Amino acid sequence: GWVTVFALLMNASLTLAAMSLFGETLTLPGIAGVILTVGMAVDANVLIYERIREELAAGKKPMAALEAGYERAMSAILDSNVTTIITAVLLWTQGSGPINGFGVTLTLGLLFSLFTSVYVTRVLLRGLVEAGLITKFRMLQFVPPTRIAFSRFFKVGIFASAAVLVA
Repeated sequence: GWVTVFALLMNASLTLAAMSLFGETLTLPGIAGVILTVGMAVDANVLIYERIREELAAGKKPMAALEAGYERAMSAILDSNVTTIITAVLLWTQGSGPINGFGVTLTLGLLFSLFTSVYVTRVLLRGLVEAGLITKFRMLQFVPPTRIAFSRFFKVGIFASAAVLVA
């Protein structure tokens, strides 16, 4: 948790520093971009930690679970961030006024989010495990694992989706 908090603070600091470097002002739409960036950074960290939890449940040791968790979460994180960055760059380059500010903030924030969520947290956690400061990952779990065979409901889901689309 503390590693994630550190990464989020680093992300916000880097975003604001880059905005200052580019001479951008933080407007209300820019603040919305920062909030969206923080949300996506939290989402990336949740994906990573859930993957680590799955690897630990499979019986892997902390370092192996850490590496596998990052590898397994990478595709989902990259997909969501890259598609959002493409949209943000279009808003930045094609927008004017508030839209431009939102695009600038979101683009910078997401680039730094990828750096802090994927690289910084991995380096910090790996260092803590190697130093022996983390010997066991303790993670809260509010909802127990479920065993729902969603593929059994495939035909029902397709029919329900088609009915909603037709309506």
